[in-house]
Amino acid sequence: MALDQIDGLVRYSFEDIKRGGGEDWQRERALLDRFNNEQMDEAERRALMRELFAEAEDCWVTPPLGLARGKRVKLGRKVFINSNATIGGGADITIGQHTLLGPNVQLMTATHPVDPTERQRWAFWAAPITIGENVWIGSSAIICAGVTIGDHSVIGAGSVVTKDIPPCVLAAGNPCKVIRELEPPDMATLYDLNQ
Repeated sequence: MALDQIDGLVRYSFEDIKRGGGEDWQRERALLDRFNNEQMDEAERRALMRELFAEAEDCWVTPPLGLARGKRVKLGRKVFINSNATIGGGADITIGQHTLLGPNVQLMTATHPVDPTERQRWAFWAAPITIGENVWIGSSAIICAGVTIGDHSVIGAGSVVTKDIPPCVLAAGNPCKVIRELEPPDMATLYDLNQ
């Protein structure tokens, strides 16, 4: 349980951290351990994903997965998340349908203050991440707190995304910047995003 929340900063005591964040956190850890380590059929995997995430219908997540506060994470239909993804849901995360995340992608909604006194108090703040529809995020990219990525954009492998990315662009680098615009897809021939 947080000690206090002032100016968007949440502060925890060291004792809170040692206790493991309460029953919800411990339950999530147990579910995630099953997801990452047990062999299961498709029905069991889908049922477990519904317990781990706020929304996750007709998606595929390849273990192993690092996840914190998965009940703040909504996955659109046909989302694919490759292995070793790390998703830190200290704030809401929304991933639009038909979006692909490469191996080792990190979505990090929380960050710590630069003030060492606040860090000593285990303080952090969090801001939502929104990823549009039909986005491709290349392997080992890091998406930081507060970022929105527009529909149909591509984020290059290894990028560190600290600012919003508009729709229909190729962006890459550290920090991530738009490299060029992409042609908007012909939605009539691409596919029906509702299927």
